[in-house]
Amino acid sequence: MKLLPLSLFGLQCLKVIAAIHDCNIHSIQHFLANNEAATVTFAEVLQANSTFGGGAADLEFPVNDTGLPPLCVVTVNVRSSNISSYNFGLFLPNEWNYRFIATGNGAYAGGINWNDMGTNVRYGFASMSTDTGHISTSFDGSWALDNPEAQLDWGYRSMHGSVVLSKVITNAYYKHNVKYSYYTGCSTGGRQGFRDIELYPEDFDGILAGAPAWWTTHLQPDNVQVALHNLPVDAPTHIPSSLFPVIGAEVLRQCDPQDGFTDGISDPEGCNFVPETLLCTSTSNKSSCLNGAQLDTLYHFYNDWWETNQTFVFPYYELGSEAQYGFLLNSKFFF
Repeated sequence: MKLLPLSLFGLQCLKVIAAIHDCNIHSIQHFLANNEAATVTFAEVLQANSTFGGGAADLEFPVNDTGLPPLCVVTVNVRSSNISSYNFGLFLPNEWNYRFIATGNGAYAGGINWNDMGTNVRYGFASMSTDTGHISTSFDGSWALDNPEAQLDWGYRSMHGSVVLSKVITNAYYKHNVKYSYYTGCSTGGRQGFRDIELYPEDFDGILAGAPAWWTTHLQPDNVQVALHNLPVDAPTHIPSSLFPVIGAEVLRQCDPQDGFTDGISDPEGCNFVPETLLCTSTSNKSSCLNGAQLDTLYHFYNDWWETNQTFVFPYYELGSEAQYGFLLNSKFFF
């Protein structure tokens, strides 16, 4: 029994040492010889404590990652149709743990997420991210208008294609196959993970999907219709952003202790929230309460969207999400 921890420690220390002489465009392109759609655009050895990233040109991820371990960095362009393509970046650490991990994007953003890749590569993972076929910030969806091929790349095609080719490169570079493959992402990144394993269950052994922006065709219209309930801004029904923290504080006050512990809201759906406690009285400070019309608006936030024919469209905003109201209900974002 005493030998078991030592044995486990020994297994954790087993790592493949990379053949860094293969870290060049010619060698990496040779690894992809069977895929004519893929073109290696960059391959270079980085020494310990190097800095790397897309810089200002990578609109969503403009801050380069610093203090990287020694590794090989690769970028590849993949032609996905006659009129579209996507890129992915790959970090191949000099000391590899036999594992591969892909990381996702956020909202409508297009760009290689070098920062999350940098976090993962520090643990010995071969780490990949794709730009999903375009360069943009999170809130710029103009690239998708009348562009179905770009929509497909963003929807699923770029992630799966990048995963497959990254594993080909990784296996050839280390001359040893990937043992375990993982995925991590949040919001759109969560959706990317869900969609990939739905279509290609062999891609990953496990995924960590945070707050997945799932059911996009209903999610986005729901965000719009909820925001419309809070317009126009000069209507008595409008809840100004200054009251969002007030609502959040009351939700926290009521919901946090319902599980017996004061440690944040762990079960939003288990909370019996009474919004009427926010209703203004004759003695209330109007900057910290809601009038009756505003309370009706708040009900729309916390109730499912049903169409007039009793068709369910999308679920309500969960209790505890109030800190995001400034983003979700920003009229400038939608209009």
